[in-house]
Amino acid sequence: MATSSQLHVAIVMDGNGRWAVERGLPRIAGHRQGAQVVHDIVAAAPGLGVTALTIFAFSTENWKRPPDEVSYILHLFVSMVTKWLPELVSQHVRVRIIGDRAALPGDVSASVEAIEKRTASCDGLHLNVALNYGGRAEILLAAKTFAAECAAGTATPEELTEERFDSYLWLKGEAPPDIVVRTGAESRVSNFLLWEMAYAELFFLDVLWPDFKLATLDMIVQKFKSRNRRFGSL
Repeated sequence: MATSSQLHVAIVMDGNGRWAVERGLPRIAGHRQGAQVVHDIVAAAPGLGVTALTIFAFSTENWKRPPDEVSYILHLFVSMVTKWLPELVSQHVRVRIIGDRAALPGDVSASVEAIEKRTASCDGLHLNVALNYGGRAEILLAAKTFAAECAAGTATPEELTEERFDSYLWLKGEAPPDIVVRTGAESRVSNFLLWEMAYAELFFLDVLWPDFKLATLDMIVQKFKSRNRRFGSL
């Protein structure tokens, strides 16, 4: 039986565009509805025992989408979180953005910093938003960072441990995810938290993200609690 005082859930929120197309709506309507689901999940998660929630909002591969859709997704995130910021603060939600910020539009980057600063002292749910995030890019950056320290003489290869490697990752300081959920009827992890999910319990759902319900998250948490996590032991 899985028991822990902390519970970290990570979600690949897939299916926004397909949800909209199936209803004869523009794809951006699906992203807007998906954002509302995020709002509802964030509000309900602590009541289900979730202490950290990491959501995949925009991947390094999503830049291949039409420019108008890319711009909408990035600015939707900022506008929605800014709108909900007083509520998030009142709920003690600490927001952190993980990913490569260098390619983000200037206004998005500035908003990200303001959101993080406003919620930095919050001591409730940890909400990690993966924005321009890629698991391989994260691991590569960590490797380069340690290699640079070795080249500078401030570290040696023998000093590299899993704990030290963790400290170079974008999600540093957060416990690894216990649960990884993928919606959208796809059974792949799509370059998400590749290092961190080593022992996570995986749930692949047929539901499209805009149709994701609080009851579904509750069901996942209950199933997780019934699983025997051996971490390689008997």
